[in-house]
Formats: sequence, C-alpha cells, structure tokens
Amino acid sequence: MKPLVRPARLAPGARVAVVAPSGPVPEERLEAGLDLLRGWDLDPVVAPHVLDRHAAFDYLAGRDADRAADFQAAWCDPGVDAVLCARGGYGVQRMVDLLDWDAIRAAGPKVLIGFSDITALHEAFATRVGLVTLHGPMAAGIDFIKNARTQDHLRATLFEPETVRTITSARPGAALVPGRAHGVLLGGCLCLLAADLGTPHARTSARGGLLCLEDVGEETYRLDRYLTQLLRAGWLDGVAGIVLGSWAQCDAYAQVRALLADRLGGLGVPVVEEFGFGHCEGGLTIPFGAAAELDADAGTLTLEEPALR
Repeated sequence: MKPLVRPARLAPGARVAVVAPSGPVPEERLEAGLDLLRGWDLDPVVAPHVLDRHAAFDYLAGRDADRAADFQAAWCDPGVDAVLCARGGYGVQRMVDLLDWDAIRAAGPKVLIGFSDITALHEAFATRVGLVTLHGPMAAGIDFIKNARTQDHLRATLFEPETVRTITSARPGAALVPGRAHGVLLGGCLCLLAADLGTPHARTSARGGLLCLEDVGEETYRLDRYLTQLLRAGWLDGVAGIVLGSWAQCDAYAQVRALLADRLGGLGVPVVEEFGFGHCEGGLTIPFGAAAELDADAGTLTLEEPALR
C-alpha cells in the first residue's frame, strides 16, 4: 500500500466549505463551530442545504441529490481550500455514488475533514482520488466546539503539520499486542468499513496498512459481527498493524476489550488500544493515506512526512 497525495496546508484567510453529507445539523452547534473557525482566521462558507431536513427520513440532512450537489460544488469550487463536514450520523452511502468523481479528481487536491459516517467518503477518496484525508472533528461536533485538545490538534494539523508528525496516544503504553509496524494509515468507523465491503469505492483489503478502528453505540455482538465479517472476507489479511480508538456508548470496555483481543490478537501484528480518536473527548486528528510507524508499546504514530504539504 503506497502513501497517497497530500493536499496543501491551510493559511490564514483560507476558505473552508462546510457541508452536511450525512445527518441533520443542529443550527446552534453549527454557529458555534463557525465562530471557532473564524477565530482561526479562516473563512467558513456554509453550503446551501446544510440545515435541510429530509421530508420522510428525519435522520438525513435533506435529499440525497442536494447533499451530493453541495459536496460536489464545494469540492469543485477553485476558491475553496478545504471541505469540512458538519456532522456524521448516516447518509454518505446514499449520496457517495451520485458524485462526479472525474470532476472531483480534476478539481485537484484539497483538505477533507470528518469522521464517523464520513468513513465512506475517506474510503472513496482513497480509492477514487488517491488523496490523504483527515479523520478529525466536524464543524457542529460537541468535541470540536468544547474540547481544547481536539481543537489544538486539528489546528496544528491544518496550519503547522510538521509540529504534529508524532501523534501520541491518549493512554500511552496501552499495547493490546506489543510491537512496531510501518504502513499507510486507513480506517474509521468499524460498522461503516464492514458495510462498505463490495461497494464500488471500497478497497479490496487493508494489506500493508495501519488500520484505525473505532465505533459508537454498538453492542458487543454487533462489533463481533463487523470484525468477523472483515476477517471472513479476507479484508484484514496482511494488515501491518492496528490502532484502536474509542468505543463510546458501547458495552463496558472490559467486554469490548476482550472481543478486540479475541478477534484481532490472532493476526500477529501490533495492536494499540485507547489511542484517543473517534467518538471521544479530545479526539485526535489522524491523516488517512499518510505513511507512519506505529509503536504500540510507546503508544505513538510517527508520520513519515507532515500530514499536509
């Protein structure tokens, strides 16, 4: 697995398009996030349908075609330097194949930021565009609005990426399986990766990669099903190492941990747990598509190059 193309870092005054490819966006939280971006001397521009609600399905931020059109227009606007998702939830899988990927590739590299349901977009950009994307906080996310660690790590990644080439776990030394590994970062929300199997934009395997996994609100048997599906599909064959994030609102962590050890421990690769990304307080920004070294014992990811050029 080869490293992907890195987009340019942001500079003061950069224009950031805020889009809602997934679930409905709380307006008050969006406004707080926009104020934070303006405080970073960025110029946030809200896409036309960000505050929409789907007429029949209240878990969607408007119609599929409108969410796709917002994303397409934002990405293909030459005046936009970054596209920041407003929130996750569910909906990317309904709109991702409505995007014009030829036009997106032609628009050139820029920064994409989001996590959770945005996992499906991270995968699509990796396979269809070959671009490094940022698994990080979203504009209307509570963690982005209220947590200084989350804010500081994203800001450093965007403006001074050379200062965060080493990403340190929230709980250093939490090696589920000790060791070191080198590979290209990928992954995201476990249930989305399992759901992506067999789709047009899904990669065929995580071979050679450092796989980052996290999830939210899932019972242990469901996590077991997702991991077992990836194992049975051969998707985890040849993975170089695994970085585990948060399991917020899942069962007691001791039970989740036992499952992770059971399903992943037999792969024979380093596995670090509780790294501190995903649906947790102080969530770190992880550059998917960047090459890095994992030291599971120390709880560090060291990037070969800064996440952005």
